[in-house]
Amino acid sequence: METVVEMKGITKRFPGVVANDHVDFDLKPGEIHALLGENGAGKTTLMNILYGLYRPDEGKIFVRGEEVKIRSPKDAMELGIARVPQFPETVDNLSVAENLALLLPGKILRKNKIQSMIKELAERYGLELDVDAMVYELSMGEKQRLELIKALCRGAEILILDEPTTVLTPSEVESLFQVLRRMKEEGKSIVFVSHKLEEVFAIADRITVLRRGKKIATVPAKEITKLELAKLMVGRPVTFELKKEPVVFGEEVLKVNNLRVLDDRGLLAVKGVSFSIRAGEIFGIAGVAGNGQRELVEAITGLRRVEDGEVVILGKDVTNKSSADIIKLGVAHIPDDRRVGAVLTLSVMDNLMLKNYTNFSKNGILDLRKARELAEKLIEKYKIVTPNVNVPVQQLSGGNIARLILARETSGECKLLIAFHPTFGLDVAATEEIRKLLLELRRKGVAILLVSEDLEEIMQLSDRIAVMYRGTFMGIVDSEKAKVEEIGLMMGGVKPET
Repeated sequence: METVVEMKGITKRFPGVVANDHVDFDLKPGEIHALLGENGAGKTTLMNILYGLYRPDEGKIFVRGEEVKIRSPKDAMELGIARVPQFPETVDNLSVAENLALLLPGKILRKNKIQSMIKELAERYGLELDVDAMVYELSMGEKQRLELIKALCRGAEILILDEPTTVLTPSEVESLFQVLRRMKEEGKSIVFVSHKLEEVFAIADRITVLRRGKKIATVPAKEITKLELAKLMVGRPVTFELKKEPVVFGEEVLKVNNLRVLDDRGLLAVKGVSFSIRAGEIFGIAGVAGNGQRELVEAITGLRRVEDGEVVILGKDVTNKSSADIIKLGVAHIPDDRRVGAVLTLSVMDNLMLKNYTNFSKNGILDLRKARELAEKLIEKYKIVTPNVNVPVQQLSGGNIARLILARETSGECKLLIAFHPTFGLDVAATEEIRKLLLELRRKGVAILLVSEDLEEIMQLSDRIAVMYRGTFMGIVDSEKAKVEEIGLMMGGVKPET
């Protein structure tokens, strides 16, 4: 079968690293081709080259049999290539409708026509989005939905999807897959970048694995097992079963009572939520993005004002206290956006000592030797892949930034960990390591609030599970008794039968 895209010998170098090392990749008409690999394996770089964000140092690209030079995204769009990036690329001070209008230069469209276009696509693909909302008000998940809608609006023949299902319920994932299958039947070609092996096997025709910048294999999805694929990605066997040891829960660490919190628009986002977490317990909150999870986490961590109700940590009322006061109680926080959780322009060493920088200073002078020693120790313990401690964090892969944040937040005294999407966008190996670290903290008696849209993660790690929908809890169930179908229904707003 002829190819619609063929990338031959693609090589891309950055200072100190070869991101793509003579990689071959091809895409056939009417095919869904999955691209897998660990964080830092070169997947995003390869797709950025196809989309014109990077130019290869070596290699050639052919589209529909003709060699092309893709110098910019504009060139890619003219070739019928659209892309949904891993991190949203939006203009935050414009509305959702205005962001879509930016895709249509030279055309004058009435606002209501743009809005109806978005609504039609949203309804067609099951992606709910407020067309009048300002983008800065949206959660990361909602911004990702906007990126998907933008790509679908272009009507591209070649579509690059980077982690497109992160914000969807199980039923919405299947709905999206039905759309992708229809696109495939129409002859459209799709590159599906994902870390979720189950989804890859459900949707992909072929799978290409990258490891450390090199192509390891391209195989038909029907001819490989999950364990074999994971081994190709990581270079070693990967276990998919986590050992969650029984623990005796200790004292109540966090108590949230009838909490009411507003969102950025002044609307009630958290509507009377109550729960508690004890030492050694993982309390999971499942739900689709935009249902009040972010506002709840920010209220608990002192980043957002509480309108009513109370937050109590270790017996102390910290309602509307500052983040600094809350941190002093031994509270660690992994935010949903790693670009917020780390200062990207600062070095790895600087980021690792941000939370406790006073421990490295005397009379106002930093002890850089002591800071370096701690950084090197944490890099080794948490397996942070970096050339040295002085590398700016923005040069690290997403998985390594996640490890860095977890290392900084939990290396000191930690009584309560609030983990908001801790494995978002991470590969199999990084996800496995982060989850093991969370269970290790649980074993040591740390109370953990886990907010995630990954049902597998919630079910594996949590002791109790709450499902959040439109600012309220649809129910709280013991993980041992929880059923995926029941949780999925609650994520869609359906209360379980009693």
